[in-house]
Order: sequence, then structure tokens, then C-alpha cells
Amino acid sequence: MMRLLVFGRTGQVASELQQLAPDATFMDRAAADLSDPAACAARIAEGDWDAVINAAAYTAVDKAESDPDTAMRVNGDAPTAMARACADADIPFIQISTDYVFDGSGTAPRKPGDATGPLGVYGRSKLAGEQGIIATGVRHVILRTSWVFSAHGNNFVKTMLRLGAERDMISVVADQVGGPTPAADIAAACLTLSMNMSRKDGPSGIYHLAGEPDVSWADFARAIFARSGLDCAVKDIPSSEFPLPAARPANSRLDCSDIARDHGIARPDWAAGLSDVLAALKV
Repeated sequence: MMRLLVFGRTGQVASELQQLAPDATFMDRAAADLSDPAACAARIAEGDWDAVINAAAYTAVDKAESDPDTAMRVNGDAPTAMARACADADIPFIQISTDYVFDGSGTAPRKPGDATGPLGVYGRSKLAGEQGIIATGVRHVILRTSWVFSAHGNNFVKTMLRLGAERDMISVVADQVGGPTPAADIAAACLTLSMNMSRKDGPSGIYHLAGEPDVSWADFARAIFARSGLDCAVKDIPSSEFPLPAARPANSRLDCSDIARDHGIARPDWAAGLSDVLAALKV
């Protein structure tokens, strides 16, 4: 049995990891607060682990614009401290990152080695975490993903279900395109990566994993309404008509070919994942 330490307990991916790996050790905020990077490193040093997964993060994208210090500490400093502790113990570290490290320009899917250029504080904090992890020299996988959804927590699917039940029509941004990704598939990928890395037969580096096919938020909303039986029309609008404190990348397409080649992990079908989530929510 693999001795796995997971930072996070109630988030979308951590919740799915508990379903898939109930024997793993999960650290919630009371056990390891990511605003205290040294405490997180200490939790790693105290145990005898085969791999560590960080499934916790500061994910309030808009709030980060007015709270940059906390975002940077949680998303930048804490993963770096965790990675350093893993390097000291010679164990692999799996970090979940985001499409927000890119500037969202163009229409081509972004490859792991493409130039970054985050548009806001959240993206910059996650990029700082990536750079800090790499600098420690730890055996690692940084797994960038996008548009995460599940039956847990707050996400686009649950928001659409709520609004679709209340309204006859809803306006949804149509000029942002990406791959909706089921949290269950991210969790499964993290376990595969952990096993590969613990056996030292998986290469370190940055990988991408996002659901397919790529779709706009508006078309994703239409799929949610169609599959849930909600009679709610979707009006396409540009991002300029839905201003938010933090800019979102217009192009969140991710090239996921490297993770398929190196670790045998295929892009998940988000439609199948959506059906599973709706079933879990009894919709």
C-alpha cells in the first residue's frame, strides 16, 4: 500500500481523492494551514511517505486581486516549502496548477513548455509556486488543469444548475474557450502520477490535463441544461459584458499529449464526467 500524504480535504480534487484513496492521510487547514508554509513542511518531515500531493490552494481568483499577499503565501510559498521538504526526504511531489499561468492569447492549445504570462494575481501566485518547486530540485509533477467541476464545493456546473432552475434565460460568456475537467479524473491522474513517480519510472516536469473537447463557457452551459433537463436558454455574450476584478484567459486550451505519452493518461471526456456529477447530485 502506498503511503500517500495529501494536503487538502474539502476541495474538489481532495474530495475525489478521498473516494479513490481512502487510506491516504489528508491534511485539512486545522492540521496544516497553507498560510504557514513551515508548518506544511513539518508535516512532511514528520512522516514516512511514498509521495505527497498538494490538492489545496487559494482559489478565490477575484479576491486574490485585493489579497495578493495571502494568495502568494498559499499558492507560492507553501508549495515551495512542501517541495523542499520532499526533496530532503527524496520523495516525489505532485502539485496541481492552472491554465491561468498563461495570458490566453491566440487559439492554439498551450504546451507545457510554452511561455507563461499570467493576467492576474491568482495566476502569478500559481506560477510562483511552479517556479519554486522546480528550483528545489525535487522529483515532481506540476499538473496544470482547467475549468474543474464536480459534485463538491463551488463550480460552474453547480452555479448553472442553480441559475437554470431560477431563470428562463441566462447570459454566458462565449469568447473564452477551454476544456472542462472533472475533478474525479484529476484525482485519478494524481494517483497514477504518484505511483509512477514513487517507482522512479516517471519523468519529472510540467504536464497538462484538461477535458475534451474544448468548448466555450456558453456551450458548456447549454450542455449542462440539456443533460439536466432544465429549460433555460443561453445567450452568448463577450467577456466585456461580464466584467470581473480578475481577467480570465480567453484561450484556455491545453495540449495534453505529453502526459499521454509519458504517463499513459488520456484526456477525460467531460460529457461523461458531467453525467456522473449530475447523477451524484441526483439531477
